[in-house]
Amino acid sequence: MKIEMFDTLDAVLRGGSLAAAANEMNLTASAVSMQMKQIETWFGQPLFDRSGHSIRPTPLAHEVSTAMRPGLEHLQSLRRRSAVVVEGIIRLGIIESMLPTLLPGTLTELRTRYPRLELRPTSGRSTGLTDAVKSGEFDAAVVAEPPGGGSARLQWQPLLRSEMRLIVPPNATETSVAALFKQYEWIRYDRNTISGMLGARYVTSKVRTKHGALELDSIQAIIAMVSAGHGIALVHLVDADFCQLHPVHFVRLGSCAPAVQLSLVSRKADAESRPLRAVSEAVTSALAVTLRKQGLAGR
Repeated sequence: MKIEMFDTLDAVLRGGSLAAAANEMNLTASAVSMQMKQIETWFGQPLFDRSGHSIRPTPLAHEVSTAMRPGLEHLQSLRRRSAVVVEGIIRLGIIESMLPTLLPGTLTELRTRYPRLELRPTSGRSTGLTDAVKSGEFDAAVVAEPPGGGSARLQWQPLLRSEMRLIVPPNATETSVAALFKQYEWIRYDRNTISGMLGARYVTSKVRTKHGALELDSIQAIIAMVSAGHGIALVHLVDADFCQLHPVHFVRLGSCAPAVQLSLVSRKADAESRPLRAVSEAVTSALAVTLRKQGLAGR
């Protein structure tokens, strides 16, 4: 359990909600929720009453915050006094679908706050990037976590659970998922990727008789094809800016929609690495900015 989680707890108590804390801490709401659950697991007791429309802190939440605050403030003063310089090289892998969303903001944050830290980004598929982290070729990677959970040999930091949605041509008039699959060709996303596999599993179980003839490994290419009326596709899309150039309509799949768990994976031995922690903070901040811009923060 990371000590920064108690700063997040203070932010939740100050703001009164997970969304407010996420905005203050430059995290996603799901990351804030995950941190609170980890503290609850450690104490073996709930910190919040979640029975109503909004969360309400239990007396334990205030006790924990009161007990930790003096120590946290003292540690922060020691950290500022030591003025440790974060420097070095971090080799970061990012899956192709998240590259335009995360890389610009992450680089901006690192160059502003840690000018002596060099980031060397590489794109790839989740499986290959995870193997590269495991072998030591990369220090960390932003990947889609396997549906059954990632390797216990690695450290998995949840970033966002991204619900997959159906994208259809802008002039489509049907609203039924079944009718849309009957009317349009299904454009597959590369089934060797985790999101492609999840999409194929959904179509196989819900549509059954639909077989996609086209299979592409670029979400941008798929969006362009759908926008031009060449078919429909299942994608997870955090940043929808590309859809301004190639308009599509989004159709939600409801409670049975597949979802991609995006995580930052690293080696457990590097858990206390200051450069890696700086990159983790920059990635989380860049994602939070994108979510706020897209109006998705707190969902």
